[in-house]
Amino acid sequence: MHPGVEWANGMEGGHVQGRDAVRDYWTRQWSVLDPHVEPLQINRDETGRYVVEVHQIVRNLEGTVLVDTIVHHAYRIRDGLIERMDIE
Repeated sequence: MHPGVEWANGMEGGHVQGRDAVRDYWTRQWSVLDPHVEPLQINRDETGRYVVEVHQIVRNLEGTVLVDTIVHHAYRIRDGLIERMDIE
């Protein structure tokens, strides 16, 4: 990841910025949820982003399914590193 990476905050909205903030976000997320995403396909859009269609299943820590859906994660790459990730 790029040092100034902007990463979509799927739990609270907005984005977190920087590698440490992404690590903290993931740590918080996995302490309350059990998310699983399976990539289905990857395409580039007209702006050059990599858009990944994923099957997303989110469970609470007791195993109850909270979300089972298809979403798109869009990645902007700079100098070979992820600069931004958006959830669409």
